[in-house]
Amino acid sequence: MASLEQRNKPQPGVNYPMTLAYCGECSMPLEYCEYHPNYQKCKQWLEKNLPDEFDKLVKLGDDRKDDADGNTEEEKKPQKRGGRGNIKTKNKKKEPQNITLSRAPRGKKKFVTVITGLSSFEIDLKDAAKYFSHRFSCGSSVTGEDEIVIQGDVKDDLMDAVTEKWPEISEDSIEDLGDLKR
Repeated sequence: MASLEQRNKPQPGVNYPMTLAYCGECSMPLEYCEYHPNYQKCKQWLEKNLPDEFDKLVKLGDDRKDDADGNTEEEKKPQKRGGRGNIKTKNKKKEPQNITLSRAPRGKKKFVTVITGLSSFEIDLKDAAKYFSHRFSCGSSVTGEDEIVIQGDVKDDLMDAVTEKWPEISEDSIEDLGDLKR
């Protein structure tokens, strides 16, 4: 029990109540800024608003030791797991590609229709899925980066519906792949 009482006592050399400085960029304590994805912006904010703390940070950064490869900790790759990290940007294709339609089995006697390639024509997939579900009175969802799955075998009606709703898509750019397994 004596060790528990010692832990709850104030530590020598520490001023209470403790005051912490928080970063204006990432809103974390200053010692945690280096783990934020926008560390360079945090450094700029710190240099502008708290120059004394910035000098301490730079002094700590110079004291870091190299690892076995000769790289400092800042030169290492960022952590991949956990948190949002770096946000990836979507690459849009410049020229429209073909739209593909296929039918895939779903159980014994049921089918789903899969349509891909609509995003190359800059069509919002959520809106297209909602349109298909209203048009064919069935469920439809966006399942991949460029894929919409429609419940039921509506492949033949889908060709007409796509050209009717989006006139910039010609029937020549729609390709029927037949039956495929998912």
